[in-house]
Amino acid sequence: MYNTIQFVHSYWAYLVLIVLTITVINSLVSYFGNKEFGARDFRLALFTLIVTHIQLLIGIVLYFVSPLGAKAIASEGMSAAMSDPNLRLYVVEHPIGMILAVIFITVGYSKHKKKLTSKPKFKLLAIFYTLALACVLYMIPWSNWF
Repeated sequence: MYNTIQFVHSYWAYLVLIVLTITVINSLVSYFGNKEFGARDFRLALFTLIVTHIQLLIGIVLYFVSPLGAKAIASEGMSAAMSDPNLRLYVVEHPIGMILAVIFITVGYSKHKKKLTSKPKFKLLAIFYTLALACVLYMIPWSNWF
């Protein structure tokens, strides 16, 4: 079960990264290009929200079945997990960074719906989704990806 969930979590991350990058680029180009906010832009922002929330749910399940998650805290103790940089990444840093990214996406999506004109909508999406992309890029365990 662990291997399957880890596989899905790892490959779903590519989808998250691609969709989030596309949404950020679209928001920035549309904001600076003074384009009108349309149904395509709304769907893209919503799809990004959905994809990242699914990744969060997969990650939560993985956290509890992985030997590098809650099981590591139970067996090693929190002080041992915090003293090992690799274990700390998986037990604390990666989950908190990714949860923060999902929060940025959720807040940005919620706030953009309240705006009535295109420019503020794109501005909010660009700001919050870019912050989320920065968190995701910073918290990806790159050593395991390559």
